[in-house]
Amino acid sequence: MKYMLLVCGDDTADASGMTPVEPWVEDLGDRNVRLHGHRLALPAQAVTVRVRGDEVLRSDGPFAETKEYVAGFDILECDSMEEAIEAAARHPVATIGALEVRPFWEDEDAEAQIRALDAELTDAARERDADRTADCYAPDVAAFVDGREHRGIDALRKSLQELFADVTGPVVREVLDFRVHVDESIAFGHALVRLRATRTDGAPLDDLMRVTTGYRNVGLRWLIAHEHVSVDSLASPETEERS
Repeated sequence: MKYMLLVCGDDTADASGMTPVEPWVEDLGDRNVRLHGHRLALPAQAVTVRVRGDEVLRSDGPFAETKEYVAGFDILECDSMEEAIEAAARHPVATIGALEVRPFWEDEDAEAQIRALDAELTDAARERDADRTADCYAPDVAAFVDGREHRGIDALRKSLQELFADVTGPVVREVLDFRVHVDESIAFGHALVRLRATRTDGAPLDDLMRVTTGYRNVGLRWLIAHEHVSVDSLASPETEERS
């Protein structure tokens, strides 16, 4: 489970004797407990925003005037709250300030959503639907297919339209291997995909593709932001298994 560590400093505390943070970061990073984190600028550089009616009210400075302030954050992945508390207790700032440990709100399965997105690509290919396929990609997508770059959704949609216009009948997209790694708002996938169809001239299309994909969480759904495809028309799944 993931936990947010809010590192709270105290502007009245003497930090001269505090041990460096770097060993804590390196130790938890080596054990894959600390996923990432960052320092924050001082509260004096904060801007507080409120909306009252149609008016946006902006005030310079933090939301609340207090000697304690959030100096940074860390995201941990631990088996339990107790393990997260133990990690927080070892943070050097805990000796002069405080650390708030709060579990992430767990209400969705990001990997399942990404796999559902990949299944949508398979269904859209079967129907040779370029628009439905393009809906799986971010507007600013960067796609690289066999040395050709398609930057932006319009360029990608045009490429998909050309692909589907060159074949007849359904396009069979078979995912032979698919691995996903999710890290908060981004994710990466590695897949081996076989694409089969019949060209308009009657020749068979049978491509084995290695696909590396970068996903971005846009709030309500995951979209493909980057894709790199290398095609080996001569390869076959049987060849891959023997290599």
